[in-house]
Amino acid sequence: MEIITIRCGVSTVSKFVLVGLSDAPEVHFLFVLFLITYLATTAGNMTILVAISTDTCLHNPMCFFLGNLSLLDILCPTIAVPKMLEALLLEHKAISFTGCVPQLFFLIDVVGPEIFLLAVMAYDRYVAICHLLQCMNIVSMKLRAHLAIGTWVVGFFNSLSHTSLIFTLFCASNEVDQYYCDIPPMLALSCLPTYSRELVILTVAGVLGSSAFVVALISYIYILLAILCMNSSESRHKAFSTCGSYLVVCLFYGTTICTYVWPSSTYSPNQDRIVPMLCGILTPLLNPIIYSLRNKEVKCPLKRVISQVRTALTRQEHLSL
Repeated sequence: MEIITIRCGVSTVSKFVLVGLSDAPEVHFLFVLFLITYLATTAGNMTILVAISTDTCLHNPMCFFLGNLSLLDILCPTIAVPKMLEALLLEHKAISFTGCVPQLFFLIDVVGPEIFLLAVMAYDRYVAICHLLQCMNIVSMKLRAHLAIGTWVVGFFNSLSHTSLIFTLFCASNEVDQYYCDIPPMLALSCLPTYSRELVILTVAGVLGSSAFVVALISYIYILLAILCMNSSESRHKAFSTCGSYLVVCLFYGTTICTYVWPSSTYSPNQDRIVPMLCGILTPLLNPIIYSLRNKEVKCPLKRVISQVRTALTRQEHLSL
């Protein structure tokens, strides 16, 4: 452990060692699995972003929020997965203090907005299905833009407060029992009492996270009641398919709550390594699959974008020959 300062008999470190995957069997298999998953996640969400940006048919409120979600789902694994792949392939598990701080900050800065964005998307679906005629009056494009910007701004300040609380602690060890820098394993390194900081973190995360979850839950309850009252089976199927896409993404809420809304004394490395993978790797992979396969409005433009990309690649290949 490399020591850089000593204050009041307590040491701090200049680098951390990510030991979360050090005992994992079949390291090469995990490397290939995570690499394929990361590439598929990035390609899928990037395709959605390109389709929404280039196809005027997708310039609508639902796709506006979907574009924000796809951007978050690109950033989230990009923050953690490349370093994890480096650790698996090169066995270089060290990360500097100046590398760990921004990694934790940007990770929370991405997770926070996604929590709020899912609630905003649920409310938007509620208005679109339950108040179709007044939809544009209740939730205008200007309000949607303000809501989207608000999720990013609140996420930024939420991340700033959490990061400042974590990295003002002095560390007794530099071995992080996770594959990236995150709140629970970093708190577990402290040799000083963390009760006050944990109380602030749990309060902020609990209030903001539970508020977003309640908004989403109430919105989906009203949507479900409205669907059950529809007379046309076609309209009912279309509405249920639309909100079903968002209901699947609520997996994100469960994994986030299990990761962050618990005291550090309950942190279990063996169990708490799996849940963050669901939050940071699996959920971003599922989003483009869900929206492209279940939503006809998005599926057709996506097919056009993929076809255009294939044509461009084929043309480039012929020119190179």
